[in-house]
Amino acid sequence: MEAPVRVRFAPSPTGFLHIGGLRTALYNYLFARSHTGGKFILRIEDTDQSRYVEEAEDDILRSLEWCGIVVDEGPDNPGEVGPYRQSERKELYNKYGKELIESGHAYYAFDTTEELDQMRERLQKSGNPSPKYDAITRQSMKNSLTLPQDEVTKRLEAGEEYVIRLKVPRRETIRFEDLIRGHVSFESKGLDDQVLIKSDGMPTYHLANVVDDYLMKITHVIRGEEWLSSTPKHILLYSAFGWEPPQMAHLPLIMSPTGGKLSKRKAEEEGIPVNTKDYIKHHYEPEALVNFLAYLGWSPGDDSEIHSLNELTRLFTLDRVSKGGAVFNHKKLMWYNEQYLREQSNKVLANRLREIAGKEKITLPDDDYLEKAIELLKERVSKVDELLSMGSFFFDDPKEYDPNALKKWKEDSPVLVKEYRSKIDKLSDEEFEAVKLKSLLEEVINANGVGFGKLMMPLRIAVTGQGFGPDLFASMELLGKETVLRRIDNTLHELG
Repeated sequence: MEAPVRVRFAPSPTGFLHIGGLRTALYNYLFARSHTGGKFILRIEDTDQSRYVEEAEDDILRSLEWCGIVVDEGPDNPGEVGPYRQSERKELYNKYGKELIESGHAYYAFDTTEELDQMRERLQKSGNPSPKYDAITRQSMKNSLTLPQDEVTKRLEAGEEYVIRLKVPRRETIRFEDLIRGHVSFESKGLDDQVLIKSDGMPTYHLANVVDDYLMKITHVIRGEEWLSSTPKHILLYSAFGWEPPQMAHLPLIMSPTGGKLSKRKAEEEGIPVNTKDYIKHHYEPEALVNFLAYLGWSPGDDSEIHSLNELTRLFTLDRVSKGGAVFNHKKLMWYNEQYLREQSNKVLANRLREIAGKEKITLPDDDYLEKAIELLKERVSKVDELLSMGSFFFDDPKEYDPNALKKWKEDSPVLVKEYRSKIDKLSDEEFEAVKLKSLLEEVINANGVGFGKLMMPLRIAVTGQGFGPDLFASMELLGKETVLRRIDNTLHELG
């Protein structure tokens, strides 16, 4: 019987969760959930203590929770294969490092930083553009393959600093099947003798990764394309231990709209939030981000675009993940955001808006009024917080006017606005309705022989302070006669 699917998301807490990392977590989660009994494991790869960021682990957990990605096993809910932080598994790695030395697949290297620099300099001078510690250069270095055994023992007993390196075979083709890329092969002559245990006793990514994936019974390793070049070293390690490697799947890169990988710098230049916390902070819809990221390198094979996380788990398969890079289209993400925003009831949005307004010390009107304002606004905004900015005129008289809109306030604007004001002033509160307000505007423009915009834009400026927004007549109806007249008078006084 086939072993149940077990996948892992293994971020390093060296910074906040990047959008690419979130997509990797999502694909792992979708793959696990698309198999009966599949498990999604969170492992924190914190062996690089020099780059450790205090809040990073909390950020990872919060980001996954915000997106609805449920961790089956991890630091906060351990299973039987913990601990789930690599810094708490140090003794394990040392044990397996020694095992590789005993089996002849690894060796002690005592070279100092200066000696390594000298070796690289020497090789560069002799025409080697990318020198490395490998099957050839190891012969002239200080390690347990070149030093007499008694000297190796003496150095170890004296507590001399050393690293443990993988003994990469000189001429070997390393092959594996990638579930996305198909057949992949590397020549061992292109690999260096990878450090497995550093001089501080901590493992490098490569050893810790392989040992943990084996001990945590990981069946599928789904990770970014940037790890593809490391895979041959991992395959050699599995072989050295006599273990069956998990199935590998390397995801396409996320590309910038202007070409190349979406780096932090490029994302910032293009106004794309790069960390998940930025999407939380700026009030994106988590379902929209999840839906968008799922389609960033995968598709279900039809024209459908909107799918909940549960639907995605039913549809997701690795054979539909593309090999080529996926371009991050921020406009498309905003489209997704709009779809998920508009699905929500006015009541739900009103509650969310009150929460945002509370943090910004903004007082909002009663529920009935607020929900009616949201109904007018929500087809015109992309994010929930924009209901506050675009709808500010619903909650307070405009304090200033949009400079671009003011270009539409012409010499004849005051005359037309005054004429319109005198007509609506005669309406009773009950008659102050959108349909009537529009028909009176048509009366004024027809009487003056001018186009619709000649009065519509100055009127919008007077009532809202903006040059765009929701239906003006429905907005005026909601604001009420007294408010509309006061704002028109204020504007005529200021702009004249």
